[in-house]
Amino acid sequence: MKAIKKKTVRRLRRRRHIRKKVSGTASRPRLTVFRSAKHIYCQAIDDFTGVTLASASSQASEISSAGSSGNIKGAEAVGTLLAERLKEKGIEALAFDRNGYKYHGRIEALAEAIRKEGIKV
Repeated sequence: MKAIKKKTVRRLRRRRHIRKKVSGTASRPRLTVFRSAKHIYCQAIDDFTGVTLASASSQASEISSAGSSGNIKGAEAVGTLLAERLKEKGIEALAFDRNGYKYHGRIEALAEAIRKEGIKV
């Protein structure tokens, strides 16, 4: 039990350090990611106005019906869905906030899927 608590505390410490430097604007919103054991969630936030411009998660009906939600394929699908929603709003660049998670696995797959759709992360 203590190992899980230590891991969470370390992630939250990394998160604080990242958030000191990364902030989003209307033209380049902050892309924040939350990863749980079963799902992955992401949203593009304009920090000056405090508004979420677009969001996507593995619980969306387009993704959950495919059956892959908590793995790398699910993260790629979430990234593709978010990129489509951002393109509709005319956003072409993001400031990536990995929320204290290591840039590996599902987090990396999400970012690469967004880049593949033509949005700068």
